[in-house]
Amino acid sequence: MYRILIVEDDSVISGEIARYLMKWGYEVKAVTDFCDVMGDFGKFSPQLVLMDIGLPFYNGYYWCGEIRKISQVPIVFISSAADNMNIVMAVNMGGDDFVTKPFDLEVLAAKVQAILRRAYAFNGQTTVLEYQGLLLNMEEMSLNVQGKKIELSKNEFRILQTLFENSGKPVSRESIMKKLWDDECFVDDNTLTVNINRLRKKLESEGISELIGTKKGVGYFLESQ
Repeated sequence: MYRILIVEDDSVISGEIARYLMKWGYEVKAVTDFCDVMGDFGKFSPQLVLMDIGLPFYNGYYWCGEIRKISQVPIVFISSAADNMNIVMAVNMGGDDFVTKPFDLEVLAAKVQAILRRAYAFNGQTTVLEYQGLLLNMEEMSLNVQGKKIELSKNEFRILQTLFENSGKPVSRESIMKKLWDDECFVDDNTLTVNINRLRKKLESEGISELIGTKKGVGYFLESQ
């Protein structure tokens, strides 16, 4: 089931879009906090975003730019401001299509289907995980913190991926070692400790302190920030 995030200030319009797309089997979420669009993006991890241009606080171009820092998820602008300047701006900011208001819901659904089919015919799902405002991009193996991208090594990424996927509970050392190395039986237990410590130091150097906690005798977990 594809997930679609609607970033539309008019609750009537977003409600109509959501109800119609859900009839087609999509999972749909409408943003309500326009100060924290990226929070909803990270938690919901959509396969497509429907983005209005005129929004409270920051416009749709701004949020499109923020999304493009961490993801190539398709973004469709929906707006009554359909002059050439806005259409060109939408494309230049990374938009994949532009739908002019008012629009027919059937036409919108057809565009959504076509874009999803093109985008995910081969690579399936988007890969962004969120934890308390931190966004882990699984395609680029990077961590995004307030718009800043932190490049990760393969092991650093796999450690964080495992912890993000199990946020709220500790993960055993054995599980993490299995994620990093196919057969942990032939890996010195201290090797994981070294990798964890290196990752902690890198995060601390970027201003992220005490993200990875230790539960004695069990393993590691994500600390509340």
